[in-house]
Amino acid sequence: MKKIAVIEKIHNDGLELLKKNQGYDYELITDTSEENLIKKLPEFDACTLRVSKLNENILKHCPKLKVISRHGVGYDNVDLNYIKRKKITLLITATANAIAVAEHVIYMMLSISKSINQYDSEVRSGNFKKNTSNIETFELFNKEILILGFGRIGKSLIKRCLGFDMKVKVFDPFVSKDLIENLGGAKIENLDEGLKTCDYLSLHVPLSEKTKDMIDYSKLSIMKKNAIIINTSRGGVINEIDLDRAINKNIIFGAGLDVFDKEPVDMNNPILKNKKVLLSPHSATFTNECKSRMSLETTKNIIDFFENKIDKAMIVKL
Repeated sequence: MKKIAVIEKIHNDGLELLKKNQGYDYELITDTSEENLIKKLPEFDACTLRVSKLNENILKHCPKLKVISRHGVGYDNVDLNYIKRKKITLLITATANAIAVAEHVIYMMLSISKSINQYDSEVRSGNFKKNTSNIETFELFNKEILILGFGRIGKSLIKRCLGFDMKVKVFDPFVSKDLIENLGGAKIENLDEGLKTCDYLSLHVPLSEKTKDMIDYSKLSIMKKNAIIINTSRGGVINEIDLDRAINKNIIFGAGLDVFDKEPVDMNNPILKNKKVLLSPHSATFTNECKSRMSLETTKNIIDFFENKIDKAMIVKL
Protein backbone atom coordinates (compact mmCIF):
# COMPACT_ATOMS: atom_id res chain seq x y z
CA MET A 1 0.00 0.00 0.00
CA LYS A 2 1.49 3.33 -1.13
CA LYS A 3 0.79 6.22 1.21
CA ILE A 4 0.12 9.57 -0.47
CA ALA A 5 0.16 12.90 1.35
CA VAL A 6 -2.20 15.41 -0.26
CA ILE A 7 -0.70 18.69 0.89
CA GLU A 8 -3.50 21.28 0.71
CA LYS A 9 -6.97 20.48 -0.58
CA ILE A 10 -7.41 19.69 -4.27
CA HIS A 11 -10.54 19.13 -6.35
CA ASN A 12 -12.45 16.03 -5.30
CA ASP A 13 -12.06 14.41 -8.74
CA GLY A 14 -8.38 13.80 -8.04
CA LEU A 15 -9.10 12.30 -4.63
CA GLU A 16 -11.74 10.01 -6.13
CA LEU A 17 -9.14 8.72 -8.58
CA LEU A 18 -6.92 7.69 -5.67
CA LYS A 19 -9.86 6.03 -3.94
CA LYS A 20 -10.69 3.96 -7.02
CA ASN A 21 -7.17 2.64 -7.42
CA GLN A 22 -6.31 -0.19 -5.07
CA GLY A 23 -2.92 -0.02 -3.45
CA TYR A 24 -3.08 3.70 -2.67
CA ASP A 25 -4.06 5.36 0.58
CA TYR A 26 -4.08 9.12 0.99
CA GLU A 27 -4.28 11.64 3.79
CA LEU A 28 -5.20 15.30 3.35
CA ILE A 29 -2.81 17.66 5.16
CA THR A 30 -4.20 21.17 5.59
CA ASP A 31 -1.75 22.39 8.21
CA THR A 32 1.21 23.22 5.96
CA SER A 33 3.45 24.75 8.61
CA GLU A 34 7.03 23.52 8.49
CA GLU A 35 6.64 21.96 11.94
CA ASN A 36 3.61 19.94 10.92
CA LEU A 37 5.07 18.79 7.61
CA ILE A 38 8.22 17.60 9.40
CA LYS A 39 5.96 15.67 11.76
CA LYS A 40 3.62 14.18 9.14
CA LEU A 41 5.57 13.57 5.94
CA PRO A 42 8.14 10.92 7.03
CA GLU A 43 5.54 8.14 6.71
CA PHE A 44 4.57 8.88 3.08
CA ASP A 45 5.86 7.45 -0.20
CA ALA A 46 4.61 10.37 -2.30
CA CYS A 47 2.97 13.76 -1.93
CA THR A 48 1.03 16.28 -3.95
CA LEU A 49 2.01 19.93 -3.65
CA ARG A 50 0.30 23.21 -4.43
CA VAL A 51 1.80 26.46 -3.12
CA SER A 52 3.37 25.24 0.11
CA LYS A 53 7.16 25.05 0.31
CA LEU A 54 9.18 21.85 0.58
CA ASN A 55 12.64 22.92 1.69
CA GLU A 56 15.60 20.80 2.72
CA ASN A 57 14.71 21.08 6.39
CA ILE A 58 11.40 19.35 5.67
CA LEU A 59 12.60 16.93 3.01
CA LYS A 60 15.51 15.57 5.05
CA HIS A 61 12.91 14.04 7.38
CA CYS A 62 11.24 12.12 4.53
CA PRO A 63 13.30 8.96 3.88
CA LYS A 64 10.43 7.14 2.16
CA LEU A 65 9.53 9.95 -0.24
CA LYS A 66 9.99 8.87 -3.87
CA VAL A 67 7.96 11.40 -5.83
CA ILE A 68 6.48 14.90 -5.53
CA SER A 69 3.55 15.68 -7.82
CA ARG A 70 3.03 19.41 -8.34
CA HIS A 71 -0.51 20.70 -8.76
CA GLY A 72 0.69 23.10 -11.47
CA VAL A 73 3.71 23.67 -13.68
CA GLY A 74 5.97 25.88 -11.53
CA TYR A 75 8.30 24.35 -8.99
CA ASP A 76 10.22 27.17 -7.35
CA ASN A 77 8.65 26.12 -4.02
CA VAL A 78 10.67 22.86 -4.05
CA ASP A 79 14.33 22.50 -3.05
CA LEU A 80 15.57 21.19 -6.39
CA ASN A 81 19.16 20.62 -5.29
CA TYR A 82 18.06 18.40 -2.44
CA ILE A 83 15.62 16.25 -4.41
CA LYS A 84 18.21 15.85 -7.16
CA ARG A 85 20.75 14.56 -4.65
CA LYS A 86 18.21 12.18 -3.13
CA LYS A 87 16.80 11.14 -6.53
CA ILE A 88 13.26 12.18 -5.66
CA THR A 89 11.24 12.56 -8.86
CA LEU A 90 9.36 15.82 -9.45
CA LEU A 91 6.24 15.75 -11.63
CA ILE A 92 4.10 18.59 -12.98
CA THR A 93 0.63 18.90 -14.47
CA ALA A 94 2.00 19.71 -17.89
CA THR A 95 -1.23 19.69 -19.88
CA ALA A 96 -4.05 20.61 -17.48
CA ASN A 97 -3.81 24.39 -17.12
CA ALA A 98 -3.03 25.76 -20.59
CA ILE A 99 -6.58 26.66 -21.59
CA ALA A 100 -7.50 28.37 -18.32
CA VAL A 101 -4.32 30.48 -18.23
CA ALA A 102 -4.59 31.45 -21.90
CA GLU A 103 -8.19 32.56 -21.34
CA HIS A 104 -7.09 34.57 -18.28
CA VAL A 105 -4.53 36.39 -20.42
CA ILE A 106 -7.24 37.30 -22.93
CA TYR A 107 -9.56 38.43 -20.11
CA MET A 108 -6.84 40.72 -18.75
CA MET A 109 -5.93 42.08 -22.17
CA LEU A 110 -9.55 42.93 -22.93
CA SER A 111 -10.33 44.33 -19.47
CA ILE A 112 -7.36 46.70 -19.54
CA SER A 113 -7.73 47.65 -23.20
CA LYS A 114 -11.41 48.46 -22.78
CA SER A 115 -10.87 50.19 -19.39
CA ILE A 116 -13.67 48.04 -18.00
CA ASN A 117 -13.05 48.93 -14.35
CA GLN A 118 -13.30 52.65 -15.11
CA TYR A 119 -16.45 52.25 -17.19
CA ASP A 120 -18.06 50.11 -14.50
CA SER A 121 -17.21 52.66 -11.82
CA GLU A 122 -18.60 55.52 -13.91
CA VAL A 123 -21.96 53.82 -14.37
CA ARG A 124 -22.24 52.82 -10.70
CA SER A 125 -21.39 56.34 -9.52
CA GLY A 126 -24.12 57.92 -11.67
CA ASN A 127 -21.78 59.59 -14.16
CA PHE A 128 -22.78 57.32 -17.05
CA LYS A 129 -21.18 59.04 -20.09
CA LYS A 130 -19.95 62.14 -18.28
CA ASN A 131 -16.25 61.20 -18.41
CA THR A 132 -16.14 58.71 -21.26
CA SER A 133 -14.28 61.09 -23.57
CA ASN A 134 -11.38 61.05 -21.11
CA ILE A 135 -11.17 57.26 -20.87
CA GLU A 136 -8.74 55.73 -23.35
CA THR A 137 -9.54 52.32 -24.86
CA PHE A 138 -8.00 50.08 -27.53
CA GLU A 139 -8.95 47.30 -29.91
CA LEU A 140 -7.04 44.02 -30.05
CA PHE A 141 -7.59 43.88 -33.81
CA ASN A 142 -4.36 44.17 -35.79
CA LYS A 143 -2.29 44.73 -32.64
CA GLU A 144 1.02 42.97 -32.06
CA ILE A 145 1.49 40.64 -29.12
CA LEU A 146 4.84 39.27 -28.01
CA ILE A 147 4.59 35.89 -26.28
CA LEU A 148 7.66 35.36 -24.13
CA GLY A 149 7.97 31.60 -23.60
CA PHE A 150 6.23 29.18 -25.94
CA GLY A 151 5.25 26.08 -24.00
CA ARG A 152 1.75 24.66 -23.85
CA ILE A 153 0.24 27.88 -22.50
CA GLY A 154 1.90 29.96 -25.20
CA LYS A 155 0.63 27.57 -27.86
CA SER A 156 -2.87 27.79 -26.41
CA LEU A 157 -2.68 31.58 -26.26
CA ILE A 158 -1.60 32.03 -29.88
CA LYS A 159 -4.82 30.40 -31.13
CA ARG A 160 -6.92 32.86 -29.16
CA CYS A 161 -4.86 35.87 -30.27
CA LEU A 162 -5.19 34.89 -33.91
CA GLY A 163 -8.96 34.76 -33.36
CA PHE A 164 -8.78 38.50 -32.67
CA ASP A 165 -6.72 39.02 -35.86
CA MET A 166 -3.66 39.96 -33.83
CA LYS A 167 -0.10 39.74 -35.09
CA VAL A 168 1.84 37.29 -32.95
CA LYS A 169 5.57 37.28 -32.32
CA VAL A 170 7.28 34.71 -30.11
CA PHE A 171 10.54 34.85 -28.20
CA ASP A 172 11.72 31.42 -27.08
CA PRO A 173 15.26 30.26 -27.90
CA PHE A 174 14.26 26.63 -27.34
CA VAL A 175 11.41 26.47 -29.88
CA SER A 176 11.98 26.15 -33.61
CA LYS A 177 11.03 28.80 -36.13
CA ASP A 178 9.08 26.23 -38.16
CA LEU A 179 6.90 25.21 -35.23
CA ILE A 180 6.05 28.83 -34.38
CA GLU A 181 5.32 29.71 -38.00
CA ASN A 182 3.15 26.62 -38.45
CA LEU A 183 1.00 27.87 -35.58
CA GLY A 184 0.66 31.32 -37.14
CA GLY A 185 3.37 33.26 -35.32
CA ALA A 186 6.75 34.75 -36.13
CA LYS A 187 9.87 33.83 -34.18
CA ILE A 188 12.16 36.64 -33.06
CA GLU A 189 15.76 36.19 -31.97
CA ASN A 190 16.25 39.46 -30.10
CA LEU A 191 14.03 40.20 -27.10
CA ASP A 192 14.67 43.94 -27.16
CA GLU A 193 13.56 44.21 -30.77
CA GLY A 194 10.32 42.47 -29.89
CA LEU A 195 9.73 44.71 -26.87
CA LYS A 196 10.14 47.83 -28.98
CA THR A 197 7.30 46.97 -31.36
CA CYS A 198 4.77 44.97 -29.33
CA ASP A 199 1.45 46.36 -28.12
CA TYR A 200 1.02 43.51 -25.65
CA LEU A 201 3.57 41.38 -23.83
CA SER A 202 2.51 38.09 -22.24
CA LEU A 203 4.98 36.25 -20.01
CA HIS A 204 5.13 32.44 -19.84
CA VAL A 205 8.53 31.52 -18.42
CA PRO A 206 9.59 29.76 -15.20
CA LEU A 207 11.33 31.66 -12.45
CA SER A 208 15.07 31.03 -12.39
CA GLU A 209 18.32 32.92 -11.96
CA LYS A 210 18.17 33.77 -15.67
CA THR A 211 14.55 35.00 -15.66
CA LYS A 212 14.53 36.85 -12.32
CA ASP A 213 13.74 40.53 -13.04
CA MET A 214 14.15 39.93 -16.77
CA ILE A 215 11.58 42.67 -17.33
CA ASP A 216 13.05 45.63 -15.46
CA TYR A 217 13.05 49.40 -15.96
CA SER A 218 15.58 49.23 -18.79
CA LYS A 219 13.34 46.82 -20.71
CA LEU A 220 10.16 48.73 -19.93
CA SER A 221 11.79 51.97 -21.11
CA ILE A 222 12.09 50.73 -24.69
CA MET A 223 8.45 49.68 -24.99
CA LYS A 224 5.64 51.64 -26.64
CA LYS A 225 3.63 54.10 -24.55
CA ASN A 226 0.41 52.18 -25.18
CA ALA A 227 1.97 48.81 -24.35
CA ILE A 228 0.24 46.46 -21.91
CA ILE A 229 2.02 43.69 -20.00
CA ILE A 230 0.32 40.54 -18.72
CA ASN A 231 2.10 38.22 -16.29
CA THR A 232 0.55 34.85 -15.43
CA SER A 233 3.86 32.99 -15.01
CA ARG A 234 5.85 33.89 -11.88
CA GLY A 235 5.96 37.22 -10.07
CA GLY A 236 9.72 37.50 -9.90
CA VAL A 237 10.01 37.67 -13.68
CA ILE A 238 8.94 41.33 -13.55
CA ASN A 239 10.49 43.86 -11.21
CA GLU A 240 7.29 45.18 -9.63
CA ILE A 241 8.83 48.44 -8.37
CA ASP A 242 10.13 49.18 -11.86
CA LEU A 243 6.75 48.29 -13.36
CA ASP A 244 4.88 50.63 -11.03
CA ARG A 245 7.36 53.42 -11.79
CA ALA A 246 7.13 52.89 -15.56
CA ILE A 247 3.32 53.02 -15.52
CA ASN A 248 3.23 56.12 -13.31
CA LYS A 249 5.66 57.86 -15.70
CA ASN A 250 3.47 56.87 -18.68
CA ILE A 251 6.28 54.83 -20.18
CA ILE A 252 3.78 52.01 -20.76
CA PHE A 253 -0.03 52.04 -20.55
CA GLY A 254 -0.77 49.36 -17.97
CA ALA A 255 -0.40 45.80 -16.77
CA GLY A 256 -2.29 42.73 -15.61
CA LEU A 257 -0.72 40.66 -12.83
CA ASP A 258 -1.90 37.26 -11.63
CA VAL A 259 1.40 36.50 -9.89
CA PHE A 260 3.61 38.46 -7.54
CA ASP A 261 7.17 38.46 -6.25
CA LYS A 262 5.81 37.84 -2.77
CA GLU A 263 2.54 36.00 -2.21
CA PRO A 264 0.31 36.98 -0.51
CA VAL A 265 1.13 40.48 -1.69
CA ASP A 266 2.71 42.81 0.85
CA MET A 267 0.09 45.48 1.61
CA ASN A 268 2.83 48.12 1.31
CA ASN A 269 3.52 47.10 -2.28
CA PRO A 270 2.86 50.26 -4.36
CA ILE A 271 1.44 48.13 -7.18
CA LEU A 272 -1.74 47.72 -5.09
CA LYS A 273 -2.48 51.44 -5.39
CA ASN A 274 -1.81 51.65 -9.11
CA LYS A 275 -5.20 51.91 -10.82
CA LYS A 276 -3.67 51.07 -14.20
CA VAL A 277 -2.72 47.60 -13.00
CA LEU A 278 -5.35 44.86 -13.01
CA LEU A 279 -4.78 42.27 -10.29
CA SER A 280 -5.87 38.70 -9.58
CA PRO A 281 -4.65 36.43 -6.75
CA HIS A 282 -2.63 33.79 -8.64
CA SER A 283 -5.96 32.43 -9.80
CA ALA A 284 -5.63 32.00 -13.56
CA THR A 285 -6.10 28.24 -13.15
CA PHE A 286 -9.07 28.52 -10.78
CA THR A 287 -11.79 27.63 -13.26
CA ASN A 288 -13.97 24.69 -12.22
CA GLU A 289 -12.82 22.75 -15.26
CA CYS A 290 -9.12 23.42 -14.72
CA LYS A 291 -9.26 22.57 -11.02
CA SER A 292 -10.74 19.21 -11.95
CA ARG A 293 -8.16 18.56 -14.69
CA MET A 294 -5.25 19.57 -12.48
CA SER A 295 -6.35 17.40 -9.56
CA LEU A 296 -6.82 14.41 -11.86
CA GLU A 297 -3.45 14.92 -13.51
CA THR A 298 -1.73 15.46 -10.15
CA THR A 299 -2.94 12.17 -8.70
CA LYS A 300 -2.74 10.24 -11.97
CA ASN A 301 0.92 11.25 -12.23
CA ILE A 302 1.61 9.55 -8.88
CA ILE A 303 -0.22 6.38 -9.92
CA ASP A 304 1.53 6.32 -13.28
CA PHE A 305 4.88 6.86 -11.60
CA PHE A 306 4.54 3.86 -9.32
CA GLU A 307 3.16 1.74 -12.16
CA ASN A 308 6.03 2.76 -14.49
CA LYS A 309 3.67 4.40 -16.98
CA ILE A 310 4.51 8.04 -16.41
CA ASP A 311 4.51 10.37 -19.41
CA LYS A 312 8.03 11.83 -19.71
CA ALA A 313 6.50 15.25 -20.39
CA MET A 314 5.37 15.31 -16.76
CA ILE A 315 8.87 14.76 -15.35
CA VAL A 316 10.98 17.79 -14.44
CA LYS A 317 14.55 17.33 -15.64
CA LEU A 318 16.85 18.24 -12.79
